Order: sequence, then structure tokens, then C-alpha cells
Amino acid sequence: MPGGIPYIIVNDVAERFSFYGMRAILVIFMTQYLLTGDGALDTMSEEDATSWFHLFVSTAYFLPILGAILADAFFGKYRTIIFLSLVYCAGHLSLFLDDTRVGLFLGLTLIAVGSGGIKPSVASNVGDQFGRSNQHLLPRAFSWYYLGINIGSSTSSLLTPWLLQEFGPSVAFGIPGLFMLAATITYWTGRHKFVHIPPAGRSYIKDITGPDGRRVVKQLLFVYVLVAAFWSLFDQQGSTWVLQAENMNRNVFGYELLSAQIQATNPFLILMLIPIFTYIIYPFVGRYIAITTKGKMCVGMFLAATPFLVTAWVEVMIQSGLTPHIGWQLLAYLLLSTAEVMLVITCMEFSYTQAPKRMKSFVMAFFYLSISAGNLFTAIVNQLIQNPDGSSSLEGAAYHLFFAAFMGLAALIFTIYMRFYREEHIIQEEAEGSDEQAGLRLQPQ
Repeated sequence: MPGGIPYIIVNDVAERFSFYGMRAILVIFMTQYLLTGDGALDTMSEEDATSWFHLFVSTAYFLPILGAILADAFFGKYRTIIFLSLVYCAGHLSLFLDDTRVGLFLGLTLIAVGSGGIKPSVASNVGDQFGRSNQHLLPRAFSWYYLGINIGSSTSSLLTPWLLQEFGPSVAFGIPGLFMLAATITYWTGRHKFVHIPPAGRSYIKDITGPDGRRVVKQLLFVYVLVAAFWSLFDQQGSTWVLQAENMNRNVFGYELLSAQIQATNPFLILMLIPIFTYIIYPFVGRYIAITTKGKMCVGMFLAATPFLVTAWVEVMIQSGLTPHIGWQLLAYLLLSTAEVMLVITCMEFSYTQAPKRMKSFVMAFFYLSISAGNLFTAIVNQLIQNPDGSSSLEGAAYHLFFAAFMGLAALIFTIYMRFYREEHIIQEEAEGSDEQAGLRLQPQ
């Protein structure tokens, strides 16, 4: 593996700990802990907290498009990541210092700018470390990168809800902030190990508006519009699934789990499923049928509809007066996580290999834009279904069945489109040991 990969992955573990740790307690914080300036409770309704949550996530995944332009055109990936990581740290500091809506708004805004801005640069920087001689390691590197995401998110999803309950919001938001600071320092430490792709400068506009840029964006944009449906379901594990868990029996082996801690199920499952799929399932199935990038994504899309059928059944049981066991929701997590392994990891690698060499961050930003669009859709749905009397027009199981049907339709259209998609494989030229080789310049930072 290239020398810069360990620094990227360690940075990724710490950054994801900070983001998912903060995110894990957002809905609980907004509905139970939010204060006025005088120290009185100023909590939100469940519907408003759900909308705020998804609006924040949507914003965080919209801003990668701006971060990609800064990185690819003006400052390069390294400088963009370092500067926006400091903004990211400032957002955590605001949540640590202020429990009011002002502190919440300022903190979430800065975190959205920082986390959103660095996402496409960090992800595409993984691919930039590889050339033709070691391109066969690229899928494995992206799997390790995704493992890093889930190591950070799994541990923080368990820890921060407990910190919130035992020590309050300041400590629960402060610990993730320290991890973000550690992530920034780690990335700075690896500055001499990375392959640095120089920014394109003014010619960048010609790249993205020229024939290649228009062709790639046109081909991939429809892919990401459909993948957005997956994210509209996936990120509800941090909102509606947390609220659903509040009404379930969360006793597991004699220990009562907090509703926000259940989110840790997803990253823990990912840690197990990635090696299972990489070393067992894909090789076994590959003996009988060809395993393709497009095929894995199509299966993942259809599989993503099934978890909301399970949560719809959970709602039926809740409405009937039984208290269903959290095991039902764990089944939904298993189905969702399996879909994630097949769709998301594959789609990240797919996004990198389809992009022209000087547009890697830009195209990766469109992948993140699909997450933004999915969360925006969920936020809008939750606003539109609210009736004037405070009730919902999509209550209980109907809400979950709506999203399952929405995902199934998107998967069908996605499969038809991918049958006609012409796949490419574009990677960086070799850059071994010299400052300039095959048109790729290494810039000391």
C-alpha cells in the first residue's frame, strides 16, 4: 500500500468518530436537553427535530461540491482539508460551549461547512495514491477506508449517548471535538507521505464545462439522483429509528440499551460484513456468475427497500399495544447494512474511476450530493405530512411503507439505467519517487 494510506485511514477513523458521535445525540439533545439563554428547557417536537437533523445532514453533504472546487481548482486537496478541518473543530467548540439554539445553529453550520468541504478531497485522495502498477489494490483501499469510517462511527455511537446521559451535553459534544482535533493533527503529520495532485487553476472551469466534463456529469448525475433514494432511508437510523426505539424493549442480555446507542449496530455490522463479502461471498458467487460493479450496486438498491418493511411491522406491533423487542430493529439494521456494503462502497470506487483525472474531487462531490438530496427529501416529507392539529398524515406503518415503496421504485429505474451505462476506468498516472513523472507533479506541502 502507498505510504500515505495509513494517515488517511487514521484521520478518517478520528473524523468519523467526531461526526457520528455528535450526530448520534442530535435528536435526543434537541428533544430533551436544548435550553434557553436563561437555562430553561427549550426543546423541539419530534417532527421538528427530525427535520432539523435531516436538514443538517443535507447541508453537510451538499457543501462537498464547493469543497471540491476549492481543492481541484485553487488550493489542492491537502490545503483544503487542513483549513476546513479547523473550521470543523470550531463547530464542535460551539456545541461544547453553548446549549442554546444559537450555539446549536452556529455549531451545526460550522460542522456542515468543515465536514462537507473535506469529504470529496479525502475520499478522492485515497485514489490519488495509486497508479497503474498498484491499481489492483484500489478496491481494497476503499474497503479499508470505509472500514475506518465504521470503526469511528461504531465506537462513537455507543459512547456519546452514554456521555450525554451521564455527564450532559458539554462533555458529550466536547469529546468528539477532541477527536476532530486529533484527526487534523494526524493528516498534517502525513503531509510528506501523500501524492499531491496540483490544482488545475483557471483551466479547471474548462475541464468541468468542456466535452469530457459535461459527458461525465450527464452520465453520473442520474445515477446519483437514484442513489439519493437510498440515503433518504439510510440516514433515518439517526432520526425516526431512534424515536421508534424509544417505544421498544431495548433489554439485551440484561442490559438496557439507550435508544441512540442502537445506531452503533450499523457500523459494527459493516466491520463484519466487509471482510465477509470481500473474502467469502464475492469469491464464492464469482465462481458461478460474473460479479460486476454495476451488478453489486443494483442488488444493493433493491435490498435497501427491505429494512423499512421490517420497521413498518414494528410500528404495527407498537400501535397494537405490544412492546416489540429491539431485535426486530436489529434485523432491519442487518438488511440495511448489507445493502450499504453492496451499494455504497462500490459506488465510491465507481465514482472515482469514472471521473477524468483532474475532476476526481468534483465527481466525488456529486456522490456526496446524493446524500444531501436524500436527506433533504426526508426533511421535506416530514414537514409536508404534519397536519395543523399536530397529527401526521403518514402515521405509524404507513410512513415506513411509503419509503419502502419509494426505494423499490428507485431501484427498478436504477437497474434499467445501468444496463445501458457505458463504464470507464480512469486512474492517475504513475508518480514514483520523482517530482514529475508522466505528467503528474508531486508538490511538497
